[in-house]
Amino acid sequence: MAWKLGGTYFESCSCDVICPCTARFDAGATQDYCRVVLVFNVNDGEVDGTDVSGLTVAAIADTPKVMTEGNWRLGLYIDDKASDEQAEKLGAVFSGQLGGPMEALGPLVGEVLGVERAPIEVQEEGRRHSVRIGDSIDFEIEDMVPVGAEDADPVRLVGIQHPAATELNVSRTTRSNVSGFGIEYEGRSGFSQSNFSWAA
Repeated sequence: MAWKLGGTYFESCSCDVICPCTARFDAGATQDYCRVVLVFNVNDGEVDGTDVSGLTVAAIADTPKVMTEGNWRLGLYIDDKASDEQAEKLGAVFSGQLGGPMEALGPLVGEVLGVERAPIEVQEEGRRHSVRIGDSIDFEIEDMVPVGAEDADPVRLVGIQHPAATELNVSRTTRSNVSGFGIEYEGRSGFSQSNFSWAA
């Protein structure tokens, strides 16, 4: 079963400023845990002949301080605008059943908290990225630029170890209200990518 997804990506994380795990996956988080919401806004996508363009998927995770220790808790939100067929296909991709980056994370997941269909509202304006997922999640991040260079491109990390992309913009959280699948946290840092691309 062949598939490809492309679009924008952003996240809100409980770590301070920049998540250490992006430099080394076995580096410890800045808190005693890592809690994160990963948002995939699919602008163009197809899974085994089913068009999934214009839909959004978000994952929420709770991991130990050192991610490679495993025992992750993971929940998945699928856009309620998706048809049953689209939701099934997206669920198969983001659960790792169809290969790709999420399959690689599979051995680290100790508990799947479930899959929910929910209204997902995404807004992206310049450096600002925000998402509302039902009554559970509402956050906004803003890409960071060097001090005194407000017109500059966002600060970027390159060559990193991250399921979304090997290059990400560094962001700060400007609004955070996260409580989903029993996972609650206050976002402090974040990342964004204007053109994530997956295929398998």
